[in-house]
Parts: sequence; C-alpha cells; structure tokens
Amino acid sequence: MNANLQNSSTREIVATTPGVPATDGDGVRMTRVIGSHELNMLDPFLLLDAFESDRPQDYIGGFPSHPHRGFETVTYLLAGRMRHKDNAGNEGVIEPGGVQWMTAGKGIIHSEMPEQENGLLMGFQLWVNLPASAKMTEPGYQEYPPAETPLEVRDNGTEVRVIAGTTSEGTVGVVRNEYVHPTYLDVSLPAGQSFTQPVNRKDTTFLFVIDGQLETGTQGTQLGRRMLGVLGEGSEVEVNSATGSRFLLVSAQPLNEPVARGGPFVMNTKEEIMQAFDDYKHNRF
Repeated sequence: MNANLQNSSTREIVATTPGVPATDGDGVRMTRVIGSHELNMLDPFLLLDAFESDRPQDYIGGFPSHPHRGFETVTYLLAGRMRHKDNAGNEGVIEPGGVQWMTAGKGIIHSEMPEQENGLLMGFQLWVNLPASAKMTEPGYQEYPPAETPLEVRDNGTEVRVIAGTTSEGTVGVVRNEYVHPTYLDVSLPAGQSFTQPVNRKDTTFLFVIDGQLETGTQGTQLGRRMLGVLGEGSEVEVNSATGSRFLLVSAQPLNEPVARGGPFVMNTKEEIMQAFDDYKHNRF
C-alpha cells in the first residue's frame, strides 16, 4: 500500500478476491471468501462463506451438530430459512433479513439446518475472532428476525439493513459486540447514487458485492458481482454505482493477537487448541 493511500481519509481498495469453491457441513456447497489460501484472514475476521443455490442437493444436508470455541459465528440470510439449535438451549429460525450472532466462548455445540426442501437458499456466515481475554467466556446468543433488524430507507432510494454499528444517518444496529465494535451493513444502492459510511481509521474494512457493480473510493476502482474488496486505511468508505448494486460493508477493530486454528476451534496457541479438542472429547462443552 503506498503512502498516499495510507493518509487518505477516503478508503481505497487494496486487494480483491472472488474466493474459492468449498464444501462444509454435510456437503453444503459455497464460496469461501475469507479463510482460504487466497485470503487466510482479515483480522478480526477469520472466515466468510457465501452460499447461493436453488439446487436442494447443494444445501439440504445443512450443518449438523458441531462444536466451536474461541470466536463468534454470524449467520445472515438473503433468501431461504435456516434453523439454529445449540446445547445451551437456544433455538430459532433465521429468515431473510434476519441475523443470528453466536458467541461460542469457552465452548458450544450447535447445528444449522435448512428449513426448506427446495427453493433458493442464499446468505453468509462470518466468523469474528474473540480477544484472548474473552475466548473462555460463557457462550452467548443474539438472534433478531427481519422485523427487529433496522432497515434504513433514504430519500434517494438507498436501503440499508443495519445488523451492527451505526450508519451515517444515525440508525443503530441490533447486535451488540464490545470486543471489536463491528459495523455490518447490507446496502441496496439505486443506479446513479452514491453511499458513504464513516469508519474508524484503523478498523479492518471490506466490501462484498452481492449484485451489480461498484465504483469505490476517489479512484473509482471497480468491484464486480460476488467479489470481495479489502479497503486500505481511512475514515470513510465511499461507493458509487452507475447501474445499481447490493453489497455488504463490514468493518471492525483488529485484535493484533496470535491466532491458532484447529478445525472448529480458534485460540491463541497450539496448546489451547489441543486442550479444546480434549475438552470436547471428554464432554466438557
């Protein structure tokens, strides 16, 4: 990244990726946008999976019961329905525009299964790291249906689904996270309109284009459909769209801590990962 980008108040795209094809759970097909050899992580974001299919065989197996420790999982749907259930007694159905934000903490076992036998299933799962001081916290669960997830409608026709953070017009998201103070917005931008969002200068920030095409920053860098764009430093995100677009804007404070991964566990050291496997094996979750 060159110096003029680092000192700019408007963030510019410094890297892009379409992700890589992947399968997870019981054969669910998806695109792994963060968490692959293309882009290992964007601190504090450990993983971003995008799934979109109207073929039942691509998603019907879902994600049967499996454990997590040391981070948070965020499931956000654009189409279809998924049922969450965990061993802490939480259960609910996620619908389009709704979100489930689960804090695995010291250990939880959950499943996410499709509540449909056909039709389109489309959405995202994001993994957000926890700081070392909170990795062994008690598990937590936040679930909000579409009716409780604020939808900001602007005079120019822009619609912003506010999952976390605060928009430039003051709409506050429903999810609370005091570890990395995230912003998570789903923005539908009409043709010929622009969108700006303030962010903390040092936050890790990315865009993911769901549909259409964006022009970003002062340089008007193009970002096409199903592409992720990593943004450099700056205090504001600015995008335009000649043809109209829908995109995610996600931002949070980096933790700058060591990361040790072991399948469904993310800790700070290899020893902690081995302890997690041992605890799960001996039913300590």
